[in-house]
Amino acid sequence: PFTIAGERVAQPFRDAYGWADSLLTARSDAKRLKAETEALRQQVIQNQFAANENAKLKALLAFRDGPRFPDDYTGLTAAVIARPSGTFAQEVVVAAGSNDGVAVDAPVVTADGFLGRVTRVYSRSSRVTLLSDEQLAVSAIAVRSGATGIVKHGRGSSATLIFDRVPKKVKVTVGDTIVTAGWRSSKLASLYPKGIPIGRVTSVGQADTDLWKQIQVKPFADFERVDAVLVLVLKDGPE
Repeated sequence: PFTIAGERVAQPFRDAYGWADSLLTARSDAKRLKAETEALRQQVIQNQFAANENAKLKALLAFRDGPRFPDDYTGLTAAVIARPSGTFAQEVVVAAGSNDGVAVDAPVVTADGFLGRVTRVYSRSSRVTLLSDEQLAVSAIAVRSGATGIVKHGRGSSATLIFDRVPKKVKVTVGDTIVTAGWRSSKLASLYPKGIPIGRVTSVGQADTDLWKQIQVKPFADFERVDAVLVLVLKDGPE
């Protein structure tokens, strides 16, 4: 009877000890599984990030090796490493500088089209002013009609450009593709090579009191979400 009574008294304590031990084990397993899940989540994120970067680089390299790429230039691939804050200027900083052959005024493009030009060069990085900046403009031409003008920042968001200085008598229609003009003379040449896509015409208008057509252009390049670029470097170097 005493043995049976002792067992009956001790059994709940043994059950409680076993329950507590299993609870601690379960918590330890849960913590380990949580850590493993977090590690796997981070790995998935890194893999997705790497895949996205790889796709962007492949697009840049395909553009550089494609028929649209200007013959007189080489394309230097560079990552965007900073976007200066505290200024109204539309700029990015890229990881390529004078050590890589980059010079001031070098054109900068993405796989989609014209982005801007280099305005300041350091040994290992460069500052690029985007076409969406109010201080930048580029001579351009409409592919279908041959209308010439200047593409620059438009009012409103950075996603809007205007094709300015286009005479009223010249025909430009919605959907026309606008590219860099790339003019040359005996002693002078445009900063930008010919034929780099800039954008597509979204609206055309004109008023009796205006000297030029009112043309809006949607840029091909995404000024807000650019991660990698091609800096165009002259094969023979700057004169």
